[in-house]
Amino acid sequence: MKRHGIAGEAATLAGGNILAQVIALASYFVLTRIYSPDDYGLFNIFYSYIEVLIIFSTCKYELATVVAADEGEAAAVARFALRMNAIVSGALLGVALLLWLSGWLPANLRPLGWLVLLVPPMVFFCGTSRVYSFLYNRLHRYRQIALSDNVGAATGALLKIGLGLLGMAPAGLPVGTVLGQAAANINYRIGLHRRPMPATTAADRREAARRHANFPKFVATKDLVNTLSANLPFLWAAACFGRAEVGLFGLALTFTLQPVNLLSNAFERVLYARTAESVRERRPIGSTLRRFLLAINAAAVPVCVAAWFVAEPVFAFCFGSRWQGCGPYVQALLPWALLAFNSAVLAFVSNVFGTQRVEFFFFVAMLVLRAAAIYAGIRMGNFLLTIRMFAAASAAVHAALLVWYLCQVRRYGRTLTRV
Repeated sequence: MKRHGIAGEAATLAGGNILAQVIALASYFVLTRIYSPDDYGLFNIFYSYIEVLIIFSTCKYELATVVAADEGEAAAVARFALRMNAIVSGALLGVALLLWLSGWLPANLRPLGWLVLLVPPMVFFCGTSRVYSFLYNRLHRYRQIALSDNVGAATGALLKIGLGLLGMAPAGLPVGTVLGQAAANINYRIGLHRRPMPATTAADRREAARRHANFPKFVATKDLVNTLSANLPFLWAAACFGRAEVGLFGLALTFTLQPVNLLSNAFERVLYARTAESVRERRPIGSTLRRFLLAINAAAVPVCVAAWFVAEPVFAFCFGSRWQGCGPYVQALLPWALLAFNSAVLAFVSNVFGTQRVEFFFFVAMLVLRAAAIYAGIRMGNFLLTIRMFAAASAAVHAALLVWYLCQVRRYGRTLTRV
């Protein structure tokens, strides 16, 4: 792996994603003056269901496009994932319609009313975009990924602002989000039309799905456990505390972990493709990955320290007095954010070395610890304390994951020296 190659490709991907996130995050300066913490609390509950359900829509087969043996196999597994996404999304629409008409919606979704019908199309657009995104990742077409992200972010931000100004709160938040994701999806499809995938048969798709069965068995299960546990504050604790408190936490979470996820996803995607190539060719990877971690932490640690001290006044100044109280949530989240950043950058390691089964147990442990934290916080009747314990549990498991990923890289390096 060439270090400058990694940096250059990550800069292309992260640079485009940063622009998309800057658009999305900058819109909060307007949106938080249109929508209330209560509106955002309801939106966070809505989106937490999407993050869980999207895992079922593709079963993480999109990740297999990167490690597929050739372009034909990559096209076959991508098409299999796209068909699965369409079937699951259609089934979800039927279930959502039935629950809405019958009045059997979960208690925390009932305030959404008809907006619950937006969950299936959002799952569909997100699932399709993920398949295309990882297919482009295999082809090193990072500009197309960045362009689609920018289109989606700009469209969603403008629609949420426009709908809010028209008095459509709180509906403007989920409606704008769904239409923004649809716009990104369309842009991905346009790019793919210019360079179509190789033709495949039904037998090709079934064989590709069978060959990469570890992704639905272990990666999808792992991500389901991880996503479910990450959304426990919205899926569980939100039912026991006020939506305004949930909204404050949601805003703090957005500005603490969203930048982390943006950068870690960009770095992880580039490192995933290049590391997979190096391992296939039996080339060393350890020194490059360690230098990369040191370089990104040289910037990340000072930023986290500064954020600890300035979070409360900055949030109150930028978003208005009714958002005062976000600072303590940011402080609770910062250690988790830093450790998650490091482990997420190396999250591809289990896919490269086929150790998804072991990795799964780390996320089971995280779910158990997070659930215990949520339960204890609810019993104590303190939402901020709940989040502090939740974040501490998350940080501990991410630290263990980071050590485990590095041990696998070192073990691979030892196999090269014995040859």
